[in-house]
Amino acid sequence: MARVRFPKSFYWGTATASYQVEGAWAEDGKGESIWDRFAHTPGRIHNGDNGDVACDHYHRYAEDVALMREMNLNSYRFSIAWPRIQPTGKGAVNAKGVEFYDRLIDALLAAGIRPLPTLYHWDLPQTLEDAGGWPQRDTAARFADYAEIAARAFGDRVSHWSIFNEPGIFTTMGYLAGIHAPGRREPAAYLRATHTVNLAQAEALRAMRSVLSHAVIGTAFSMSPCMPATDSPADVAASERFHRFINTWYLEPALHGRYPEAHLDGPPLEAMGVERGDLERLRAPLDFIGINLYFRTIVAHAPDDRHLGARAVGPVGGSDGPRTDFGWEVWPDALYEMVMRVTRDYDHPPIEIMENGCAYDDSPDAAGRVGDTRRIDFYHGYLSALARAIEEGADVRGYHAWTLLDNFEWSEGFAKRFGLVHVDFPTGQRTLKDSARWYARVADEGGF
Repeated sequence: MARVRFPKSFYWGTATASYQVEGAWAEDGKGESIWDRFAHTPGRIHNGDNGDVACDHYHRYAEDVALMREMNLNSYRFSIAWPRIQPTGKGAVNAKGVEFYDRLIDALLAAGIRPLPTLYHWDLPQTLEDAGGWPQRDTAARFADYAEIAARAFGDRVSHWSIFNEPGIFTTMGYLAGIHAPGRREPAAYLRATHTVNLAQAEALRAMRSVLSHAVIGTAFSMSPCMPATDSPADVAASERFHRFINTWYLEPALHGRYPEAHLDGPPLEAMGVERGDLERLRAPLDFIGINLYFRTIVAHAPDDRHLGARAVGPVGGSDGPRTDFGWEVWPDALYEMVMRVTRDYDHPPIEIMENGCAYDDSPDAAGRVGDTRRIDFYHGYLSALARAIEEGADVRGYHAWTLLDNFEWSEGFAKRFGLVHVDFPTGQRTLKDSARWYARVADEGGF
């Protein structure tokens, strides 16, 4: 059997998000976030769950860093909770919030693990949402101020940063579909939010660069290769429009100062609130492109859709591969196809896989072992596909499994388990799954 190998300098990591793991939702001066408010609203979260305690990472971070060290990891992608740093999203800095991330970063460095913080993984300060949230242009300026604060606080020890996590998801799910915080279903506000977020991405990069001239800064984009449902010209064209919208709506502005031609009548700039000079302001020369990928997308022409003229069809992913316990198709070639598309379209940029993972509800057996063979098969397939992309010239520098710990899975509460480490939520007890031990060997050997 051929051996799959990765570069010697490759980063092997896991990823988490502050609201999903930290807990301590109202401790040490932290302000309320939109996810605090949303999860405390009856009927919003499966089983009435919330992230008040989550995995208690805020108090158990040292234990979790030790688990990463046991897994031979050399990178940890975590997010900083904005309301822990600025409780109201502006003004004075909360010293105790900074101190928590100081302790986490120092523990990571002592363990030989690269800290890779994401500035925004969805927990907007509730005060800013009350003032209009992401559809309000001023939120971009507030975010840039926060980005500079974080850069000054942690930049002496942090060399790699991610600005946003999945801007396409938190705008769509939060302001259009209403499934995630803040739970709004307002198409006009959604369009404005997409533009504000793009402005915020660029303004944050400039603010960070003013403090950290040599930092390596990117964003984690949610991506999915778009495949036409049939080989008809209409489906092929629809698939390309869909690709531009879900994969490059936040990437083209950063790299080229323009919105992609995804809509049938061109980008709705007026409805988005684009003002004179904005397109040039959108430019943010990212140092790397972060890719979060879970499945492929099958697209068909949709003549009744007056915006994109396209629609994703079928179950999540396609109908040909096996399914996770979330119902998502397992299709490893999706990662290969997406990485190669980004490599071709953007002239071989540095890439980091910031999230890739699967939900399976495997629990400890009588002996305490979690034999999650399906998760091992998942990672074996996707990492094999990624290695093939690297062999064919893609400049991929790291891979972060989603996720380190079973955690609060947004609107699904604690019902879906993505972790390499099993968490017993009532007690917080951690147990390495078989997949964690397999991944530890991969990280140690640089392949499999």
